[in-house]
Amino acid sequence: MASDPAAEWKELLRRRLAAGGAADGRSEEEKKEEETELFTKYYTEWKGGGNADSTFKHIPRFYYRLPAEDEVLLQKLREESRAVFLQRKSRELLDNEELQNLWFLLDKHQVPPTTGDEAMISYESFLKVGEKAGSKCKLFFTARVYAKLLHNDPYGRISIMQFFNYVMRKVWLHQTRIGLSLYDVAGQGYLRESDLENYILELIPTLPQLDGLEKSFYSFYVCTAVRKFFFFLDPLRTGKIKIQDILACSFLDDLLELRDEELSKESQESNWFSAPSALRVYGQYLNLDKDHNGMLSKEELSRYGTGTLTSVFLDRVYQECLTYDGEMDYKTYLDFVLALENRKEPAALQYIFKLLDMENKGYLNVFALNYFFRAIQEQMKIHGQEPVSFQDVKDEIFDMVKPRDPYKITLQDLVNSGQGDTVTSILIDLNGFWTYENREVLVTNDSENSAADLEDT
Repeated sequence: MASDPAAEWKELLRRRLAAGGAADGRSEEEKKEEETELFTKYYTEWKGGGNADSTFKHIPRFYYRLPAEDEVLLQKLREESRAVFLQRKSRELLDNEELQNLWFLLDKHQVPPTTGDEAMISYESFLKVGEKAGSKCKLFFTARVYAKLLHNDPYGRISIMQFFNYVMRKVWLHQTRIGLSLYDVAGQGYLRESDLENYILELIPTLPQLDGLEKSFYSFYVCTAVRKFFFFLDPLRTGKIKIQDILACSFLDDLLELRDEELSKESQESNWFSAPSALRVYGQYLNLDKDHNGMLSKEELSRYGTGTLTSVFLDRVYQECLTYDGEMDYKTYLDFVLALENRKEPAALQYIFKLLDMENKGYLNVFALNYFFRAIQEQMKIHGQEPVSFQDVKDEIFDMVKPRDPYKITLQDLVNSGQGDTVTSILIDLNGFWTYENREVLVTNDSENSAADLEDT
């Protein structure tokens, strides 16, 4: 039976201490020091670490310092190595010819019967196609991918079209990631504002829906497009966005939708990145700028939309947002527009909540609600309307939001309630409040109009 190494060094240590004897005239403290020294020595030998530093040789290097600004050669080397790496990754992707061959193979191995109009394939045939498709396709032909696409087929098959679309989507994501990474100057997986501006500027000629844009408008278009990415994906205003976040959101899909030459007018109007949308936003900015100095004063901004935003709210906008001598530039205006046009979104609610939270407490109390609603009451008087009681409105707001603390409304409460857009409209915009107050009448009118339309048809 093999001896226990731990027992051996314990026995060795015991004999060594016994051999020293109790009558050698040493103090207890000296004996303990020797005991500790011997224990450390034999324990280290037992662990195989005669040299205390030898273990570090087995730890892989995990940190590589980035080159400093003055280390030009190292920076150039890093850029070139990244370019070579991205080129290699690009070559690993399926090209158009390989995708076409994959489709032919899938179609050849379909298994009857078809479900509706969709051709289906069994797991056995799926694996056969994987063997013939080549090494680039290997990662798609796995049990995990098959199970992910398996739904309710009684024969345990998957749709060929769904699988092919899955492959196409993955290839597109990798291509786009590589394309974005080429603009990642720092090489750390994120894009700064200038990086994304360069990416979109060079993308414009590839988008047929932007063919009609004047080149003089390119800089304003790029600014308009980039602001949407940064407003929603950089809530902490760090000045950079992860490439992973850009790929995960739908904004890039909306932008690349402009490749479709037959994109409908409705789709263009609802797409922030379309030419009509960008021209609409910039045109509104120019119309508000009455003195034509390229900036908006508070008085000029007060005519935004229906012109019913309260002066108290606009005061907060100019207190909190970046201005130049008390006037707002186009970039700051874009953030303002994105917040007011997307009030259901958490990023937009965060923007408005910061303006409503005057004392920066992280919540809205009755005092804050009253402060903003008084401005709504004053506007109602000006327009000859009977002011509504704040107590009633306050109770309705708390009923809608149902905050965790019955006396405080946090940003998270607003987001969780799903009523954040309604609450903020009530507090900052007379038209928004009027729409809320008359919601039942408006619903009735809509129903009557719909019924009348049905009768006409």
